[in-house]
Amino acid sequence: MDRHKAIVLAIAMLAGGIFGARRADAQTFQTYRCADSTQFIVGFYDEDKRAFLQIDGESVTLAKRLTVSGARYSGAGITLTIGKTGTTTVRHLRRSVTACAVI
Repeated sequence: MDRHKAIVLAIAMLAGGIFGARRADAQTFQTYRCADSTQFIVGFYDEDKRAFLQIDGESVTLAKRLTVSGARYSGAGITLTIGKTGTTTVRHLRRSVTACAVI
């Protein structure tokens, strides 16, 4: 099993164990690589407004925040912003905001 699949599986098991069983088709996972070489996986569940991140070997749950356009999630020193056009940025533990793309 490659590293990315193992991380996704770990996130799914953690989220399922904490928040109850989820239907397999009710989740979305995306892997991102950023301009500053940060790489992370984000998971979303249809019936949950939070984002579940795996970044720097840590699992982090981000709460959805109010925004004028797109979606913004934050928590534990991390802010994830996903614009309506799909542009994605992350601000991670006092680092500068950096642009990220799906890989």
